[in-house]
Amino acid sequence: MSPNMVGFSFIMIGVFLIIGKVVRLHTKWLRNLFLPSSIIAGFIALFLGPDALGRLTSQFLAEGSLFYNGLIPEFILDVWRPLPGMFINIVFAALFLGKKVPSIKKIWNIAGPQIVMGQTVSWGQYVIGLLLTMFVLTPFFDVNPLAGALIEISFVGGHGTAAGLASTFDSLGFAEGADLALGLATIGILVGVVAGIIIINIGHRKGFAKHVGGTDYFTEEEKERLGESYGFEMEQQVKEAKAIEPLAFHLSLIAVAIAIGYVLQQGLILLEAATWGAWTDVYLFPFVPLFPLAMIGGVIVQIVFDRFDIHMYIDQNLISKISGFALDVLLVSALATLSLQVIGENIIPFLLLAFVATVWNIFAFLYLGPRMIPEYWFERGLGDFGQATGMTATGLLLMKVADPEYRTPALMGFGYKQILFEPFVGGGLVTAASLPFIFQFGPVVFLIISTVITVFFLIFGLVKFNPKRQLAKNENQ
Repeated sequence: MSPNMVGFSFIMIGVFLIIGKVVRLHTKWLRNLFLPSSIIAGFIALFLGPDALGRLTSQFLAEGSLFYNGLIPEFILDVWRPLPGMFINIVFAALFLGKKVPSIKKIWNIAGPQIVMGQTVSWGQYVIGLLLTMFVLTPFFDVNPLAGALIEISFVGGHGTAAGLASTFDSLGFAEGADLALGLATIGILVGVVAGIIIINIGHRKGFAKHVGGTDYFTEEEKERLGESYGFEMEQQVKEAKAIEPLAFHLSLIAVAIAIGYVLQQGLILLEAATWGAWTDVYLFPFVPLFPLAMIGGVIVQIVFDRFDIHMYIDQNLISKISGFALDVLLVSALATLSLQVIGENIIPFLLLAFVATVWNIFAFLYLGPRMIPEYWFERGLGDFGQATGMTATGLLLMKVADPEYRTPALMGFGYKQILFEPFVGGGLVTAASLPFIFQFGPVVFLIISTVITVFFLIFGLVKFNPKRQLAKNENQ
C-alpha cells in the first residue's frame, strides 16, 4: 500500500468527522443524547461501507469496481482497521498527564465510597457476564467463553477499550468479540443517557434529587462541550513551554509515556518467560495490550515532573486536546470497520449481554448506592452509573443535570475516584488481562476470583460506608 493511499485514508477520517459534526448540529435528538461527532461519523461510515450499502452496490457493480463494497474503498478500510490499536495508546498515555497526583490518604478521604462502589459494579459485571456465558451463551449458542468479559470491557471500558483490545480478541481466537464489544459499548452509552435522565426525573419527584436543574439547564454551547470533549474540561490557559514548541513538547511527553509502557510490557514478558511461564507453560503477558502500561508510563512521567517541581510545563488542556484527537480517530476507524454481520449472527447473545448489564447497573445504583455512599448518594452515584455504562462524559453530564450548581461533593469525588479506579478496571490492567486470564485458566477460575473480589468490596462498602453507621459515628463525636 502506497504512502499516498495511507494519507488519503486519514484525509477521509477528517471528511467523515466534518460530516458527523454537520449531522450532529442539525439533529437535535443526537445532541440530546450527547453523542460525539466521531461516533456519529463512525456509524455513517459504517453504513456507507461493505456491511450496509455495500450489500446493495455489490448487486449492481462488477467485483473489481472501486465502489463494489460501498462508497468506502477496501484500501481505506485496510488502513483504518489497525488504527484503534495504535491510537488507544495515546488516549491512555495521556490519561493522568497534567494532573497532579495527590496522596492516597487524600484520595480515600474524598472519594472512598465512590471508589468502592465503582469497583463493586465493575467486578460485578464480570460475575454476571461469566455466569450468563457459562450457563446460557456457551451451552445454547456456542459462544466463546471469553464473552464473559464483554460487559466490563464494553460498559465500563467503553468504545476506546473495546477497540483497543481488538488484537487481543483476535490473537485468542475470538475475533468477533471486538465487534460485539463495540456494539455493546454503543448500547451502554444509550442506556446511560436515557436511563440516567429517567432515573433523575423519578428521583426528583420522590425527593432524592434535591438540586436538579433538568436537561433544559444545558445551553447549546454546554451540550456541545460535554458531547465533544468526552468529559475533559477545556478551560485552562495554555502554558508556554520554554525552548520547545508546546504541541511538540506535549506529543513528546505522550511518546515517552508510551515508550515507558513498552519497556514495562517487554520486561514483564521476559520475566514471565523466565519464571512462572517456563515452569507452568502458561503465558499471560504476550496477550496483554500496551495501552494500560502506557497509562502507567504517563503516571510515571507526571510523578517525575511533580518530584522536580516542573509540573507547570504540562498543560492539561493541550494534553486533553491531543487525547481527544486520538479518540476521534480511534472511534471513527473502529466503528467504520465494525462487522454488522457478526452482531447479526450473534444477535440473541448480544441482546442478552446488553440486558443483564443494564439490569445490574441500574440495580447497583438504586439499591447499593444509598447503602454504600453515606452522603449525597444520588448525585455521587450518578457519576458511577454513567461511567459504568461506557463514558466518563456520561457520568459528568448526569451529575451536571442532578447538581447543576455543584452544591454537592459529587464532581470532586468522581475526579479523585479515577486515580484509584482506572489503572485497574474500566480499561486498566485488570480489563486488559481478563481475556488472556480466562483463555489460560478458564472462565470458572476467573468467575471465582471475580466473585470473591465483588463480595469483598460489597461487604466492605456496606459496613465501612453504611449511612446509619456514619450517622451514629458523627453523633458520638
